[in-house]
Amino acid sequence: MSSTKLLLHPAAKPVLFTLALGPLAWLLYAAATDQLGANPAEALIRALGDWTLRFLCLALALTPLRVLAGLPALARFRRMLGLFVFFYGVLHLLAYAGFDMGWDAGDMAHDIAKRPFILVGFLALLLLKLLALTSFQAAIRWLGGARWRALHRSVYAVAGLALLHFFWMRAGKNDFAEVLVYSAVLGLLLGWRLLRFLRR
Repeated sequence: MSSTKLLLHPAAKPVLFTLALGPLAWLLYAAATDQLGANPAEALIRALGDWTLRFLCLALALTPLRVLAGLPALARFRRMLGLFVFFYGVLHLLAYAGFDMGWDAGDMAHDIAKRPFILVGFLALLLLKLLALTSFQAAIRWLGGARWRALHRSVYAVAGLALLHFFWMRAGKNDFAEVLVYSAVLGLLLGWRLLRFLRR
């Protein structure tokens, strides 16, 4: 069976959906079996943040892969991957709110205002919420294609804010190895889009 037929198969989306839930399933299992280390709450918060960034990279990689590999059928997975970016971002925020802040809204507001990296992450999630709410066909019809595309280009701002959030968080511990990896990946993906835009 060809790659296009596999991508267009009715089971393709359910398979992707199941795979995308895999990290969450593993984290829940690891938490239940005490495999998250000495500080499971912090490990869970950070892991959910890492998966948000990974799904963002996957979502941004879809268009270059579709164009370079000549697989237009990949476009049908773009919305699902984008929604999973928002899904893991919300879980990341909820884990922080529950484990770090004890669901105290006042403490959360103070912490967001006091620590720049949390403010930047919160802004990224607000933009993701806007993109998630307008990711459906009804929103495209309501906004019009041109305005919808312009709005969804803010995913590049999300990528920058998410990377800055990750950098500031790791800077406190002088741990920049993963920051450099994500910077390189996002730089390549956004650079490819910029070159494509300039050629047009």
